[in-house]
Amino acid sequence: MRILHFLLAFLIVFLLPVPGFTAGIETSFSCSQNGGFCISPKCLPGSKQIGTCILPGSKCCRKKK
Repeated sequence: MRILHFLLAFLIVFLLPVPGFTAGIETSFSCSQNGGFCISPKCLPGSKQIGTCILPGSKCCRKKK
């Protein structure tokens, strides 16, 4: 029984995302910090998608340079 608890704890720790290695923008706060804005369902003309926002189907978009 102890081995099951150990394996469960190991899997939980192993599967947690590491904060320094996340590649995507996933919250509206981080989206605005990167000069973007959240919009649904797709980005406006003249802007590109740089990530996703916290709401399902919403995208983080930024004006093209």
